[in-house]
Amino acid sequence: MSVQRRRGQKARVWRTIEVNDNRGNTVVVADPEGPIEVKAAFTPQRSSKAEVPGQQQINVTRMIVDPHLEGVSLWSRVEYAGRQWDVVSPPAYHHGDRRTRHWSIDIRERP
Repeated sequence: MSVQRRRGQKARVWRTIEVNDNRGNTVVVADPEGPIEVKAAFTPQRSSKAEVPGQQQINVTRMIVDPHLEGVSLWSRVEYAGRQWDVVSPPAYHHGDRRTRHWSIDIRERP
């Protein structure tokens, strides 16, 4: 495990589960039972600053977390630095030796 992930910043991740809605359809939602506490490294990817009233500020950050995190998809949620984030790209698994394998997840701050 890299030093960044071992001594990284704390975050909470909500896994995704399948539930049936009131019409009987199977839908995918963030698990309401509670989050998983993880330590991760965060790298800013891109941002666009709101310059005029009515525009949104968009911050996208890459979250690098250990390979044992499962059940995370585009419908998952992340809480990091006291703010809520959405997963914006499918999590990518990077396989290497024991110290370097990890998941990288791009997250976007909620407005």
